[in-house]
Amino acid sequence: MFATFRSSGEQFYGVVAEGGMIALSPEFPQWKTLKNVIEAGELRTLAKAGHGRPITHPDGSFTYEIPVPDPEKIICVGVNFPDRNAEYKDGQEAPPNMSLFVRFARSFVGHGVPLIRPPESPQLDYEGEIAIVIGTGGRRIPEEDALSHIAGLTLCNEGTIRDWVRHAKFNVTQGKNWDGSGAIGPSLVPFTAPAQLADVGLETRVNGDLRQQDRTSRMLFPIARQIAYISTFTTLVPGDIIVTGTPTGAGARFDPPVWLKPGDVIEVSAEGIGTLRNGVVDE
Repeated sequence: MFATFRSSGEQFYGVVAEGGMIALSPEFPQWKTLKNVIEAGELRTLAKAGHGRPITHPDGSFTYEIPVPDPEKIICVGVNFPDRNAEYKDGQEAPPNMSLFVRFARSFVGHGVPLIRPPESPQLDYEGEIAIVIGTGGRRIPEEDALSHIAGLTLCNEGTIRDWVRHAKFNVTQGKNWDGSGAIGPSLVPFTAPAQLADVGLETRVNGDLRQQDRTSRMLFPIARQIAYISTFTTLVPGDIIVTGTPTGAGARFDPPVWLKPGDVIEVSAEGIGTLRNGVVDE
């Protein structure tokens, strides 16, 4: 697994090891970030370079950043599980095409870094999701070839300020892009086989309580279709991130709603990918 992290004010990338990190970026100055490694198609080179190396940064000496800190774009898929569609109570079956919106990289923090609740609203909510990172770019990618364009998998807490997604007739942008309101990580797991995405369990827990649970096999729009559809209108490039959809059970759906507050701990877990854990602090 690969990760981006910061220590003593300097950003590194490298390999996750038991007890810490093995920094490899100093050895490969031609690749400034993991995005550049992905662009060069050299994740295997990075893995080989880290094999058997001693830890350079023990646990406690660094903070995680999002695995690809400089993606050209982050595209999120909305309403992508059957129960999530039913939450809208509009009587409509799943639409023929997926709902999409974009997020900025600065709206996400890394694993172990607290989400930020802004003073403008208490309605900070969670959405646990699997995210994919594009390895091979393309335009109008055929669905049958789409999974071969994935470099790796990670997790996302697609944190949202709920009342700000309803400030106008047609928008979610401002509610989805508060600085530090969501998280991506902890690491990038290389994608090597379709089974890594075919029927994967996804869970979100808040303070240990199970809030969201579903499986990728139940997605209304499978990940291969997401890549094909998105690449129809925009060219996907290495390092792009697609956040693939959240199950039912976000805080907004409780009666009354249950918003995140300082001191809460949110854990997003998926089989074969790991656990993304974050606290909450006030800005």
